[in-house]
Amino acid sequence: MRAQQWRLDAIANNLANVDVDGYKKDMTAFKSFPELLLRRAGDDGVRSNPFGSSDAAPVIGKLGTGVELNELYTSFEQGAMKETQSDYDLALDGRGFFTVRTPWGERYTRNGSFQLGKEGYLETKEGYPLLGENGPLKVQANNFQVDKRGNVWINAVYKPEEMISREGNTWEETTLLDTLKIVEFDIERYLEKQGSSLYRATPVSGEARLMEAEDRPRVVQGFTESSNVDPVLEMVQMIEVNRAYEAGQKVIQAEDTMLGVLINQTMKVG
Repeated sequence: MRAQQWRLDAIANNLANVDVDGYKKDMTAFKSFPELLLRRAGDDGVRSNPFGSSDAAPVIGKLGTGVELNELYTSFEQGAMKETQSDYDLALDGRGFFTVRTPWGERYTRNGSFQLGKEGYLETKEGYPLLGENGPLKVQANNFQVDKRGNVWINAVYKPEEMISREGNTWEETTLLDTLKIVEFDIERYLEKQGSSLYRATPVSGEARLMEAEDRPRVVQGFTESSNVDPVLEMVQMIEVNRAYEAGQKVIQAEDTMLGVLINQTMKVG
């Protein structure tokens, strides 16, 4: 029942964040308690050995002792792309994380719903600046473009695809401001959630590592990544959890009833 409670908490948290951009669902993994080996006590048989003899206790079988939560981890499956037509919104198509600066140091996110701050920097909704490889990105409204490689161009007059394919005057009319700081981890599933769609590195996940150009995900401007939560699947799992919890509850109630009858009958006989 405790294991099902952990699972229910994870499902409820997933459903509560189904509409949060870049949210990654929580998953639970369980392991069984060690099994008990049952032997028949008080057997009349005697087993002989070189040092004497002992009572034989034939093995009856094994008894499972339940399950416990082994780990609660995050699934980083890709979410669907959602068009917003806002120049400030970015999405990563593939592995990797945006890097933002917070009062606690650098943190990482898949939520690409950014805004233009009062000082002209691209920021999260909470006011944390988005980082390029050389620091925060200072842009002007309707005066910048981000190409699929994560390069941020200012005074851009062509679309990102044209900036990549065309030569000559195209490059003279635009200025490369910086490149988005997109990072990866050795074992990303062990990143720690800190709220507001932010993650921090842990000793198990490893430190953030800047992604090489050939490994970087495709950056899509004007889109955000939806959460990877399937509400229908989560609701089905919630029903399964409720039924399993009720079944465990009925087993405990039945055992309690039988124990009560046993005690009452013993008292009457005494």
